[in-house]
Amino acid sequence: MKAIVHTDARSVELQERDRPAIGADEVLVEVHSAGVCGSDAHAYVYDAGYEWIQMPRIMGHEYSGRVVEVGSEVDEFGVGDPVVEEPIHECGECFQCQNGQANVCRNFSITGMHRDGAFAEFTAVEPDHLHAVPADVPLGHAAVTEPTSIATRAVLERSAAQPGDDVLVEGPGPIGVLVAAVADSLGANVVVSGLARDADYRLPLVEDLGIATVNLDEAALGERTGAVTDGRGFDVVFDATGHHSGAGTAVEHVRKGGQVVVVGIPNEASEVALTEAVRGEVDITTSYGSLWRDFERALRLMERGEVPVESVADRSFATDDPSAAFEAFLAGETCKPVFRFS
Repeated sequence: MKAIVHTDARSVELQERDRPAIGADEVLVEVHSAGVCGSDAHAYVYDAGYEWIQMPRIMGHEYSGRVVEVGSEVDEFGVGDPVVEEPIHECGECFQCQNGQANVCRNFSITGMHRDGAFAEFTAVEPDHLHAVPADVPLGHAAVTEPTSIATRAVLERSAAQPGDDVLVEGPGPIGVLVAAVADSLGANVVVSGLARDADYRLPLVEDLGIATVNLDEAALGERTGAVTDGRGFDVVFDATGHHSGAGTAVEHVRKGGQVVVVGIPNEASEVALTEAVRGEVDITTSYGSLWRDFERALRLMERGEVPVESVADRSFATDDPSAAFEAFLAGETCKPVFRFS
């Protein structure tokens, strides 16, 4: 089978690999589409914190496909079923797992990082980690379920956002765009901020969704905050930048009594001025990964057409030149590259 393999820092290539053999408790999935995640991009350049990934490694954890083979002990799924995978596999035994917090399992493993992933024509997986895709959700759309589940968790579980709230989303990367879309579907008044590097592709994409944007290299965020919120500050600010300054900026522009939700993982130690946050009783929280119900909510939102998958997914990249997708992502020239395998 054809597979995209991570061979070294900033090096990925299309290789021929053996089709996986499944165990009695596994299913074989023929991959339809698979998206490039921000964490894939960090792994691609071998950023600090990703050095533990053993190479060569078949990358990819955001994908959709159909079951083509079923192990003898599996009865949850059958051949032909459309599925998506929860790629963070919990141990099921640590305190967090027993406490209903499997998304922060102490002994987790991630598809495409700890083990070979779904940038391939076929992948083997245990059915406990699969979700059935509704009939009205095309497989090409379902490939964006995993990042959408992160957005649904951030907005619907971890934030206090309500219809009519003024919401700022910092960073128009894939998670930021999806957070903005979910908040917009909730009925919030959403603004997405970005930089000059986002002006050619990502900010126009957000504007095409009917969501307001601000280019911080051309306009002061303070002025937009004042204009949108009548001077009081945003009710909720989501930091999806992955930059160490994001949380601090969020605190500056949230209202007293408001909330900051950090979704992006900062690239360095963050600096946050807590004095004003404490005096303003600002709720600062985080959101990481997703749980089973977040995946189900993501699929329901896509089923209802609330998630603009066709706008977010960029299918212009070919599997025979995978590095082009990673480099374009890192340069901000695209939002969510999606490879088509079948």
